[in-house]
Amino acid sequence: MIGLPGPEHFVFIPGVLLIGITLGWMLGARSARAQIETKRRRARE
Repeated sequence: MIGLPGPEHFVFIPGVLLIGITLGWMLGARSARAQIETKRRRARE
């Protein structure tokens, strides 16, 4: 079938992007918190 993408593309693609952004945000925040904590521990020593 040649033509415009079906309506499922307009739901599926943005949904996958939102899930990816959310997971990236959560994992990045966790990594940043761990790095800050590591710097605090080193500063105490």
